[in-house]
Amino acid sequence: MNTQGLTVELRHPLRQFELDVRFQVGSETLALVGPSGAGKTSVLRAIAGLLRPKEGIIMAGETPLIDTTRRVMLPPEDRAVGMMFQEGALFPHMSVAKNVAYGLRPRPKNRAERRHRVRELLDQFGIASLAKARPGEISGGERQRVALARAVGRSPRVLLLDEPLSALDSVTKAQVSAELARWLSELRLPTILVSHDFEDVAGLANRVVVLDRGKVVQDASVDDFVDAPASPFVAAFTGVNFFHGTAARAGDRVEVALEPAGTVVAAVSQAGPVAVVVDPWAVRVDPDDEAVSRPNTLVGPILQISRLGGTARVKVGSTPPVLAEVPPKRLAVLALEQGQVVTARWDAEDVRVLAAGTAPSAGELPRSR
Repeated sequence: MNTQGLTVELRHPLRQFELDVRFQVGSETLALVGPSGAGKTSVLRAIAGLLRPKEGIIMAGETPLIDTTRRVMLPPEDRAVGMMFQEGALFPHMSVAKNVAYGLRPRPKNRAERRHRVRELLDQFGIASLAKARPGEISGGERQRVALARAVGRSPRVLLLDEPLSALDSVTKAQVSAELARWLSELRLPTILVSHDFEDVAGLANRVVVLDRGKVVQDASVDDFVDAPASPFVAAFTGVNFFHGTAARAGDRVEVALEPAGTVVAAVSQAGPVAVVVDPWAVRVDPDDEAVSRPNTLVGPILQISRLGGTARVKVGSTPPVLAEVPPKRLAVLALEQGQVVTARWDAEDVRVLAAGTAPSAGELPRSR
C-alpha cells in the first residue's frame, strides 16, 4: 500500500463502458489525461467523495477514503482533499480573504486563529494586498492564486487540479504555470492534474496516466510519454507523427512500408507490423510539385500553417499526412502557403519504431501541442 501518497483502485459502470483503474500517486504531480469521456472526471469525483463507486479502495496514506468491501465512505468534508478548478470556482460575493477562510480545515476555534491562518495563506501565495478585493476585481492569474490558497487551507492530504490553467490567456498562463510548478514542488502533496493541454502536463507533471474508455493504457514519466506513445490519443496529444507500417529487410537495411503508402528506413531488427514515430521538428519541408519515391519522404499539399511561439507548424496532406515544425525565417524564405504542394523529409536516425498496435488509423493527423 502507498503509505505516503494516494492509492486508487476503482471499478464502476459508466454509460458506455466500465471504469476500471488502478494507479498510485506519491509526493508528486500526476497528470491524468485521455480523450473526452474517458473517465477522468469520474475518477476525480470518486476521490473527492462525489461518486460512490461500485467497487474500490481509495487510500490517502493509511487512511481509507473509500473501501467498498468494508463499507467505508468518508463524506467529502472529512476527506481533506483540496480541489482547484477552472477559473478557481470562487464565490463572487465574498472577498479574497473570505474565500480563503471558507476552505479552512480543520476550522480554527476562534476568529483570531482564523484571521491568523488566512493571513499566513495570503502571504504564502503573494496575495495579501488583495484581501479585501472580490474575485471580479482581480486578474485571472490572481484568482488562481486565491483558489490554490483556499485548496491548501484545507490542510489537504491530496490535491486535485481540474484544468486549472485553461481559462487564462497565454501570457498569464505561462506566469501562473511557473508559479504553480514551484508551489507544487514545495508542497510535495500527492496531486492529480487533469488537463487537455500538453504544455500544462509537460510543465507541471512528473508522471502521466492515460485513460481510454475507463482503463489505464499508459503510466509513464513525461519523457517516456513523449518518446513511446502507447495509444492514438497519446500520439495526438503530444503532437508527434505516428504511422502504421510493416518492417522487412531490404538488403543491408530494414524498410518499413507505411500504410497506405510511403517507405521509411529504420534502425530496427524485427520484421512484421510496427508503429513509426517521427518528431515534427525532425521533418524538413521544401517546395516540390513532383512525387518523390525515396524513403523517408512524403509529398502533399499544405493543409494548414499555424504559428506556435518561436516556430510554425505545417500540416502536410500527404499519404499518410505529416506534421512539421518550421522556423519562421525559413518559412518566409520558402514562401510557403496553404494549398502549395511540398515535400516532407526526415533522416533515418530520426525514426523511432514501436510495437504494432499503437498507431492511429491511416489518415489521422496529430494535432498541435
